[in-house]
Amino acid sequence: MGRSSVEAIETKEMDYQSLPSPQHQQAPYMHKVGVPPKQKLFDEFKTTVKETLFADDPLRSFKDQSRSRKFVLGWQAVFPILDWGRSYNVSKFRGDLIAGLTIASLCIPQDIGYSKLANLAPQYGLYSSFVPPLIYAFMGSSRDIAIGPVAVVSLLLGSLLSNEIDPTTNPNEYRRLAFTATFFAGITQATLGILRLGFLIDFLSHAAVVGFMGGAAITIALQQLKGFLGIKKFTKETDIISVMKSVWRSAHHGWNWPTILIGATFLTFLLFAKYTGKKNKKLFWIPAIAPLISVILSTFLVYITHAEKKGVEIVRHIEKGINPPSVSEIYFTGDYLLKGLKIGIVAGMIALTEAVAIGRTFASMKDYQLDGNKEMVALGAMNVVGSMTSCYVTTGSFSRSAVNYMAGCQTAVSNIIMSVVVFLTLLFITPLFEYTPNAILAAIIISAVIGLIDYEAAILIWKIDKFDFVACMGAFFGVVFASVEIGLLIAVSISFAKILLQVTRPRTAILGKIPRTNVYRNIQQYPEATQVPGVLIVRVDSAIYFSNSNYTRERILRWVTDEDEQLESAGFPKIRFLIVDMSPVTDIDTSGIHAFEELHRSLHKREVQLILSNPGRQVIDKLHASNFVSQIGEDKIFLTVADAVLTCSSKFPEVIV
Repeated sequence: MGRSSVEAIETKEMDYQSLPSPQHQQAPYMHKVGVPPKQKLFDEFKTTVKETLFADDPLRSFKDQSRSRKFVLGWQAVFPILDWGRSYNVSKFRGDLIAGLTIASLCIPQDIGYSKLANLAPQYGLYSSFVPPLIYAFMGSSRDIAIGPVAVVSLLLGSLLSNEIDPTTNPNEYRRLAFTATFFAGITQATLGILRLGFLIDFLSHAAVVGFMGGAAITIALQQLKGFLGIKKFTKETDIISVMKSVWRSAHHGWNWPTILIGATFLTFLLFAKYTGKKNKKLFWIPAIAPLISVILSTFLVYITHAEKKGVEIVRHIEKGINPPSVSEIYFTGDYLLKGLKIGIVAGMIALTEAVAIGRTFASMKDYQLDGNKEMVALGAMNVVGSMTSCYVTTGSFSRSAVNYMAGCQTAVSNIIMSVVVFLTLLFITPLFEYTPNAILAAIIISAVIGLIDYEAAILIWKIDKFDFVACMGAFFGVVFASVEIGLLIAVSISFAKILLQVTRPRTAILGKIPRTNVYRNIQQYPEATQVPGVLIVRVDSAIYFSNSNYTRERILRWVTDEDEQLESAGFPKIRFLIVDMSPVTDIDTSGIHAFEELHRSLHKREVQLILSNPGRQVIDKLHASNFVSQIGEDKIFLTVADAVLTCSSKFPEVIV
């Protein structure tokens, strides 16, 4: 800071005698900062609401349309299938059929395993891949997302529900609370979409989500050690220390070696299949059907060898038939109503974050627009209907969606195909899963959740933003060493802490002049930029609100003090002008204006003039309304920093530009 000032002074003093006096130069034309016309209060309010909640102008397609056409467009907005269904053809159906059959082969074994994570009977996982995908296919706007139970939400739901009701001793109450939580998860999602409050899910940062997902993946994998090793007495805690203690305590007498052999063999097969599909994208179908092949082979193996008599735990009974109605099982009164509401909001938000992120990812890959608010309404509707048809919280599955995309899906009809296959499975095939070993379900889940550990993203986060990395690791270690709830709390807390830190401590920078230009930039970014003697140019890189106004004023005064001290020690004149570049300041409130009034008074006592450069429309309007412009003078507000510096030099020749 001071070094640049001194260098600038020395350089300018050498060249000063050869420069013509600014007093004898012809004053260049300077455009004044425009003051916008006064807007009516209602118009201003309407504009603000539109930009906040309706930035995508959802009613644009309704303009200049007949009443009948508006009626049709309204139905198409609620049910997008009525829009894209008109152009549906055999070619698209062929792609959807292949994709639907492929993801069905993946979802059936996964659903049985994920239901165990939620501490529910296996059929509830299958129920959740029958009704919700049908609802989404009619109401969703994503062409690629595959709907069903997912590992992280299943674990989260199981963990939160178990804190309220023991699923072993009170299975009926537990199941009812699960349906209640699912109902309120859907209500939460639909409400956010209808009120167009989807931006709320963005408060959970990408870094926090990466850490949370990675930690949840490890926690899920650790929970599978019970089935993978054949342990009967296993801890109910989810943290890594409790799980590993439980594993080692049962090492001598609790492990079942036939179970381990089955689990290890098929886990190796599943990982090899996943590796093959990753290396050659054309072989995507191999990892997609590998879980179903594993289930068929392991079930047949257990059946012919009667391995269940040697201690190999099997699925045993899965209810046959389609989803029974469950409206009467939802708690609409009593103590469990509020508990279901609380759990539903948390699970609904996490499910929503995952689904919208997946939908946006594939929409960008295929270059089409995804309406986030419509997605929320669709996800909410399917969970509300799902809660009434014996389903638990469902959302978009990344692994299935990736397979769906690579299999060549064209529309949401692939979800309908998958749903039909699950429907046929529930009607006719569920008895065949009786001898399916729990070890194979554990192996399938472990192979599925490994992909959630995105270490490459964590490394990239470390390179880009260290604070983001802290959020990532905080969420990760919170889940792994404490619980899913603690990890989620840490993820949300650190995300909010980062927002608060950025809002309350905006960045400021000292600007210098780039050689041979009239451009002024951050001297830390451009070391060759030189400061103007007698002038301090400061840029505030944020809106100025009550939360940061005092910090902004104090930081600017500290810049002035530091510069004065360094100039005085070098024997040069002190700062005479403070130019504040307002270009990045998008808005200012009354606290911010009050802080500038105090700054103006403090500078006046130091015989330093305050000058503003390029305030935006909102800012200049409020500065005029508060009479702050009158206090400092209209001649102290300039369109550019260069204009401000040139004017300073004309008033005081010792200021070299």
